[in-house]
Amino acid sequence: MDFSVSEEMEALLATIRRFIANELKPLEQEVEDSGELAPDKASEIFKKSQALGLYAMNVPEKFGGAGLNAVETMLVEEQFGHTTDILVRRAFGNVYEALFAANELQQERWLRPCVRGERTCSIAITEPDAGSDAAKIKTTALRDGNSWILNGNKHFISDGLFSDFFIISAVTNPSAGSKGISLFLVDKSLDGLSVGKDQKMMGLRGTSHVELFFDNVVLGSEAMLGDEGTGFTQILNTLGRVRLAQVGARAVGKASHVLDLVLDYAKDRKQFGQSLGEFQMVQQMIADSVIDVNAARTLLLRAAWEIDQGRDARDWIAMVKVHAAEAVGRVVDRAVQIFGGMGYCKELSIERYYRDARVSRIYDGASEIHRIVIARDALRSKGALFDSLATGGWR
Repeated sequence: MDFSVSEEMEALLATIRRFIANELKPLEQEVEDSGELAPDKASEIFKKSQALGLYAMNVPEKFGGAGLNAVETMLVEEQFGHTTDILVRRAFGNVYEALFAANELQQERWLRPCVRGERTCSIAITEPDAGSDAAKIKTTALRDGNSWILNGNKHFISDGLFSDFFIISAVTNPSAGSKGISLFLVDKSLDGLSVGKDQKMMGLRGTSHVELFFDNVVLGSEAMLGDEGTGFTQILNTLGRVRLAQVGARAVGKASHVLDLVLDYAKDRKQFGQSLGEFQMVQQMIADSVIDVNAARTLLLRAAWEIDQGRDARDWIAMVKVHAAEAVGRVVDRAVQIFGGMGYCKELSIERYYRDARVSRIYDGASEIHRIVIARDALRSKGALFDSLATGGWR
């Protein structure tokens, strides 16, 4: 396995780092204080990012994107972890891989405008009684001639206030179980679609998490994304990449950023006539954080490499989701301890990172669910978790 990147990719990562430092970091505290990103500032960072070619980098070239492979995408997403969710969404976009299944008509109406930043999409899968178990959704889309009638509700829809269309999962064949679920592209402007409350969160300030209600929403036949009955498979594939990028890679980036702050503080802060970094117990916490960051990054890149080889990477993604989500929690917890009272104060960003990190173990599949997936596959393979690297490792 070779995780080295080209000079062009190194230059891209350097550009992203500068953009985050110069354009996004100065906005973080304002978002934290107000709970929102002002529309004029959102528009400004979008235009600057787009001008640099930094918008929708995960999208294949044939759809107008940068065409990065999985390893390159994860390196980019790690950089995104150095700032906050809402700023990443506005500056760099959020084009879900499920949209790549769009036919030509759908590409022109939904996908390409999304890649250009003219439209914004959210994915709506979670329901009050169907969180980790996405196959148990109750929202239905029943055929009516050449149309579909959508009824039901969703919640915790990230960025739902800002987005103007949604990828919706709905039951189209109630007797077929998970094979009776399909995906639809649903414009927010349609009659019968209403947006409910914005659920306020512990962290992730500025990003809305709303309820959606569908009351006899009429969808044309062109709204179905992919073939009927393939929605659950599409969901799993899309969420796999979301887990790897928006949870795993960004968790690595956030943990790395927090560790940098800790190292600077441990060298500069004096106690009892010496720097904090000279105390062995502080050194232990620093060492554990270094191990956590590098182990999570290595696991992340291995999972991305598996994808680039065209292999089934679901188990690797599950391992990344668990390890990276929990590693960032440990790193920021140690940071609070090392910073002491100031780490617990809102005056410093450490307190915000602590709150933002907590959700990583919950959303896009709780750690407990992914542990079940990993264990079941391990038992199914009779304990042979790792083959030789020549055969690609654990399959």
